[in-house]
Amino acid sequence: MNYWLVKSEPFKYSWDQFVKDKLTFWDGVRNYAARNNLRAMSKGDSVLFYHSNEGLSIVGIAEVVKEAYQDPTTADTNWVVVDLKPVKAIPSPVSLAAIKAESSLANMQLVKLSRLSVAAVTEQEYNIILKMGGLL
Repeated sequence: MNYWLVKSEPFKYSWDQFVKDKLTFWDGVRNYAARNNLRAMSKGDSVLFYHSNEGLSIVGIAEVVKEAYQDPTTADTNWVVVDLKPVKAIPSPVSLAAIKAESSLANMQLVKLSRLSVAAVTEQEYNIILKMGGLL
């Protein structure tokens, strides 16, 4: 299993809306590195859901339920989406400030590549986030 992080502005698509929808395709990615991360996702991979701009916190865990396919919002074949489903809310959202303060997360892509909307997460980083959020 691999681990990932996706970012969404809560006013555009929040964790609460995601939970209500029960399933979504992750569209709108127009950065090649983020696109390559979508392409690398496998069914069953775990995904941290991050509220960007407002909140600046990891608020939930999602799962990849369908691997990369053509983004239906564009005819440009360069862009893909994956289907995600919500799994669990993080009991204590993990703020960006807390992540930056944790020395063992200093190399996390969320910190190093802050503009990347779909980022890889190591298993160690994932477990640290879960612990910080009250899930381990």
